[in-house]
Amino acid sequence: MTLPPTIALDGPAGSGKTTVAHAIATQLGYLLVDTGAFYRAVTLAALRAGVPISDSETLIALAEQLQLETLWADGTDGNFYRLLLNGEDVSEAIRSAAVEDAVSQVAAVRGVRDVLNAGFRRLAETQPFVIMVGRDIGTVVLPEADLKIYLDAAPEVRAARRGQQIGVADQRDVQRALSQRDQRDSQRAVAPLRAAPDAHYIDTNRLDAQAVIAHVQGLITAWQVRHGSAT
Repeated sequence: MTLPPTIALDGPAGSGKTTVAHAIATQLGYLLVDTGAFYRAVTLAALRAGVPISDSETLIALAEQLQLETLWADGTDGNFYRLLLNGEDVSEAIRSAAVEDAVSQVAAVRGVRDVLNAGFRRLAETQPFVIMVGRDIGTVVLPEADLKIYLDAAPEVRAARRGQQIGVADQRDVQRALSQRDQRDSQRAVAPLRAAPDAHYIDTNRLDAQAVIAHVQGLITAWQVRHGSAT
């Protein structure tokens, strides 16, 4: 059975991308690459080094020097992967409020994106099966991906999911933060958040995680049928 070698899974924060990608990676043997975590790691490294987020040249130089590695995790502690920054597990540290506040600015720096995108493409070229999660995978990072999927949901739905994930009962602040992130990501000049024209759009408002996973599995099966490789 031949699977689509590269799957691009895009969408805004809280749309369920990582949960779905982990399930597919676990079931079918894909390497899960959460590109957003890499931008968070660069942001964390910059904050630790005292590099001003506005200093693009230093941010680019820093990104070039970092050693970033993603490892599989079973998700029992809420993490579907472990991210190593120069050998240190920073899976929890990259979720801090300080990183959250600054990561969109770092991700908007073209040179930082160029450095990380080159690494993402090398992974896609050297690994047999990759499912890559982000906001511009199908449009910029892997425009020739074999299968492109875009997950979406209303801001209040995504806020409820994110609030439950991080243990926050009042979702108003969560929704405000997500809306601000959406605005920054969709309006930035470099690689804005948007669905690729040939991406399969999935509205997850009324779907739980298992239903979305089943939908994605169906898309993979349909790809196999089109390519004559379904069992």
